Amino acid sequence: MSKKENLPEEADKAPEKSEKKNEAPRKKGPDKNKKPNIFVRMGRKIKETFSELKRVTWPTFGKALKATGVVLVIVLIFTVIVTGINYGLSELLDLMVNIGA
Repeated sequence: MSKKENLPEEADKAPEKSEKKNEAPRKKGPDKNKKPNIFVRMGRKIKETFSELKRVTWPTFGKALKATGVVLVIVLIFTVIVTGINYGLSELLDLMVNIGA
């Protein structure tokens, strides 16, 4: 006789997990898939924002002033260029209109 024949019938069967699959899962806490309400999400976002701002390396006043100056100079240069193109195209349009008249 082999060992299998000596074991009771229940020990021969594998534990049935299929029965537990059919049962509804027990809820132990809030559903993981459900989003929290808008106020909780906004509160978390504000908290994360302030946490992130604490880690920022802020520039010195001199560096900030220098960067601001560079930006203003570039904006001024582009303003002059765009104004020049606008004036040139305007004069070209006037010339074309006056030729036809």
